[in-house]
Amino acid sequence: MVTRLRITPVPVRRGAMAMVIGPVLIGAAVTVILGVYGRLHEPTFFAVVPPGFSGPITVKVWLATAAAVFAVVQVASATVMYGRVPIGNTAWAGPVHRWSGRIAFLLTVPVATHCLYAVGFQVTDTRIMAHSALGCLFYGAFTTKMLVLTRPGRAGWIMSIVGGLVFTALIGIVLTSALWYFSTSGVRI
Repeated sequence: MVTRLRITPVPVRRGAMAMVIGPVLIGAAVTVILGVYGRLHEPTFFAVVPPGFSGPITVKVWLATAAAVFAVVQVASATVMYGRVPIGNTAWAGPVHRWSGRIAFLLTVPVATHCLYAVGFQVTDTRIMAHSALGCLFYGAFTTKMLVLTRPGRAGWIMSIVGGLVFTALIGIVLTSALWYFSTSGVRI
């Protein structure tokens, strides 16, 4: 017996796409500006290493890993917030979602600052080039998400797409940096 899957299209409100064009263009500009700056800026190769870490790379991979954990918490809380996971009381989901996102973003700032200022946009091999591009994309997508978030009457599917892009870029960053580091160098602090 063959069962056909019926897909019903999500109705797109008139003006929903127009409401995101500005934020998308601004986010794209942030992505390009960071990439151009990172590529043209002369790397300093200077890093601040907090006590307890063996070097700047270990600081970056641990902060990026922590950011990814908080990003997973954010996705999980979003599924609860929007009713995709039916559980009892969901009053906790909104605050957990907001704070996990804030913490995840704040954890990425020192990493991105070091990457842009000390290292720049590198194209020495495919992994590093993908990592550099994903870093720029993450901040552009994050900018877009924050701008779309403030739009009154925005469609929920828009936030799902933009939030998914932010999450995907961050996980891509972690896969091309922290996971690569842990798998080649072992887990070190």
